[in-house]
Parts: sequence; structure tokens; C-alpha cells
Amino acid sequence: MIKNIKWLLLVSLTFIACNDDEATVTYDSTDGLPLTAGTADFTKYVALGDSFAAGYSDGALFIEGQNGAYPNILAQQFALVGGGTFTTPLMADNIGGFSLGGVQIPSFGPRLYFNGASPVTVSGISGTSISDKLTGSFNNMGIPGAKSFHLDFVGYGSSAGNPYFARFASTPGATVVTDALAQNPTFFSLWIGGNDVLGYALSGGDGTNPITPTATFNGVYNSIISKMTAGGREGVVANIPYVGSLPHFTTVPHNPVPLDATTVTQLNSLAAYGAYNAGITQAFAYLVANNLISRANADAEIAKRTITFRAGAGNAVVIMDEYLTNLTGINPALVSMRQATAEDLIVLPASSFIGTTVGGDPTKVNGVSVPLADKWVLSKNEILETKVASDAYNAIIQAAATSNNLAFVDAKSLMIQLSTTGITANNYTLNTAFATGGAFSLDGFHPTPRGYALISNEFIKAINAKYGSNLNGVNLGDYRILFPRDAANF
Repeated sequence: MIKNIKWLLLVSLTFIACNDDEATVTYDSTDGLPLTAGTADFTKYVALGDSFAAGYSDGALFIEGQNGAYPNILAQQFALVGGGTFTTPLMADNIGGFSLGGVQIPSFGPRLYFNGASPVTVSGISGTSISDKLTGSFNNMGIPGAKSFHLDFVGYGSSAGNPYFARFASTPGATVVTDALAQNPTFFSLWIGGNDVLGYALSGGDGTNPITPTATFNGVYNSIISKMTAGGREGVVANIPYVGSLPHFTTVPHNPVPLDATTVTQLNSLAAYGAYNAGITQAFAYLVANNLISRANADAEIAKRTITFRAGAGNAVVIMDEYLTNLTGINPALVSMRQATAEDLIVLPASSFIGTTVGGDPTKVNGVSVPLADKWVLSKNEILETKVASDAYNAIIQAAATSNNLAFVDAKSLMIQLSTTGITANNYTLNTAFATGGAFSLDGFHPTPRGYALISNEFIKAINAKYGSNLNGVNLGDYRILFPRDAANF
């Protein structure tokens, strides 16, 4: 009998020990408890948006970039708590972009890679023909180039619309929203509005790609939200960052020009900018004398428009600025130009244009003796225009999230933090330094895989906070910061 009691006691202790072990299991969740979706239903998730949702990176859309898109990462997390299959309209290869008749279309890829000194394009021709048509429905409906009003625009999926959507739209007359709703989603993400401002910024505010009016954005955004939330459908939305937080606009300094003493003497002489400076002073004297401008305002603009160079590095480029007082009616030679300041943003492609000559003439140097055209520069006034629009859009997005009880991601603050202090997570620090900061790819405004992972984690945090889920997000160390030249090394 005593032996039996000892045996039963041993069994009991073993059982308790097993229970103790189970109680210390660490779940892949934010709180150490079993994973839960909370009140969210991730059974059928669809993602609406632009190139960020599509996984665009390094100046092109290609398979590995698409695989690392933030909606794909979210879907993998959702799958842990009942989320279903998530499909993406994959491109044909990792060259990127579109071809036509076996020839690469230059405005669509190929992707960039870093050769150790600078970004260059990969060799090869994309296997994705611009006339290709995919069948079936797709959960990732991120469309590169899409603006807010494009998502519910009839004909956007036609050959006259957007080729990225046309290749998988259900019909030429379908819209992104109708194709998304046709899948009967239970959960959605919407991050749109970036291109409504970014297109203007990328063109240097030259007027070829205007900012979407706030009234237009308000109407289309709330219409999309109304349709996507019909029946109480849940989702997550994000606001848009300031363009000034992106390395595409912060990498090239306003004063990159080194000059020798001889060149400086020539540029400052009466045969060059010396004559321009004298003409500006005379023109404003005329305007003051005729009470067309105050003396104080005249002096301020003279100081702003006076162009001078000095020997050595750190000379500011000369730019055109349409916001200056137009003096050509007084003197046709007095075009609206000035030297850039730290309040202006030079677009990334200008890095390979500044210092080149016009027609091989060594006296006509772009950015120095020849002012940069509007498309190369986002001036202080143009930057303000983008901020005003972004703030207006973000107020609309925030209000829509609040009134429809949606999760909200403050992407604007995220990008500001990346561009100032940087963000450290999983022992990796990301910032917006071009090519080396880890957050942005070689085109300067689309994220790297690690950048997309960071973004997906911000979406997860917002979803957890709103719906009571406890998804843990992903480890940034599992995602690369640069794609290699050869697809075989992916």
C-alpha cells in the first residue's frame, strides 16, 4: 500500500510539472497569451492603395518586392488567427516593370540595384508584357500610380487606364473598389492619397501633375470608405506623410557646387550674374519709385534674388522660382531666378543633372550658369502647398477613421521620426539616409523590404489597439534592406 501511495504521488508531481511547463509557454503575441483576432474578422482580407500597397521598390514592381509588400506581411499575421488565403497579381519576374514586343518600356522599370557607388538598372527585359491579362480575383489591390479618385474610377482597368490594374481587373469597366467588394471581404486596409500630392512634388511642382483639390479628395475618400464599411465591415486606414520626409527630396543638398577662383570671378562679373544683380536693383528702384512695391519688400526680394558665388565648395545652385515678382515686363533679361536655400528641396534625379553642360558648351553649366528648371526643385512655396494639402487630406482620413470606428495608422508621424531621430526595433536602426538608412529603396520614396516590415508592424499596432487582437508583428531582421543585382541571389 505504501509503495502504491508513493507511485501515485510521483505521478501527481509529474502531472503538476507538466502543467507548470505549459503555463510558461511563450506565445508569439504581444502579451504572451494565446493569439487572438479580438473582434476583427480576418477571414477575407483585401488591401486597397497605391504603389506602397503593391510592394513597389527600387523604381519598379517585381515579384520579390511584391512578396514583401506590407499587405502581404499583414496577411501572414492574419493567417495566425484565422485569416484566409491572400493572393497578389505577381509580375512575371524580378527584372521589374513592363515590356512591349520584347522591348523594355523605359517608364516602367527595370528595377535598380546598388553597384557599390550608385544605383543602376539591372540588365534584361521584363517578362511581363504590358498587354498581359491575369484571370481570377486578387486580394492585394495596390495599384502603382493610383490617386484617391482613381480607385473608384470607371475605366481605370481598361487599356486607357492604369496598366497595373488593367492586367488583373475583372473587366475593363471595373473599378478597384468594385473588384474589392466583389470578393465579399471581412476586413480591409486603405492607404491612399500619397500620389495626390507626391505626383506634384516629383515633378518639382512644375504644374504637369497638379495636387488633387481637397474637395475632390474629401468626396472620393469618404465615398470609398462608405462602400468599404457597408454592413459594419472592419478595417484599417493610414494617413499620408509629408514629402519632405522622403529621401527623394532630402538627399541632394541645395549647395553642392564646388568652384575655383577663376570660375567664380567670371560668374560674378558684369558679363554674367553681376549684370543680373545690377538689373534687379534698378528694376525694384523703379517699382518703389512708382509706389508699386514697398521699400522693405523690395530690399527683401533683392537680397533673395542676388546671385553670388565664392571659391570652394558649398555654392548653392541657381533655380527658377515662379513665386518671385515678375520683372520681365521691365527688362526681359530679368527672369525669375535665385539661388536655392536650405528651405528648398532638390529632387533626387538632379544629382546626375547638376553640373552637366548644355550642348557640350562649358560656359553653360546646369545649376550654375544655367538655372535649374522648375521640375528639378521643390521650392519653399511649393513645399508649403504640399503640406497644406497633406494636412487637409489627413484631417479627412482621421475623421473618416473615427466616424467609422476604423483602426488608424499615423504614417505621417512615422516618416517624420524616420527622417529625424530614426527608429530602432529588433536591434536595427532605420532612417531615411539614401541607400544606407535601411528604410527606403533606391528610388528614394518607396520602402525597402525592411521598411515595409516596419510599416506592417505599425499597422499591426493600430489593429491591436482598435480590435483587441494581440498580433506580435514581424522581426525586422528577417527582411533585407537592398535587393542584389542577380535574382538568383534572392
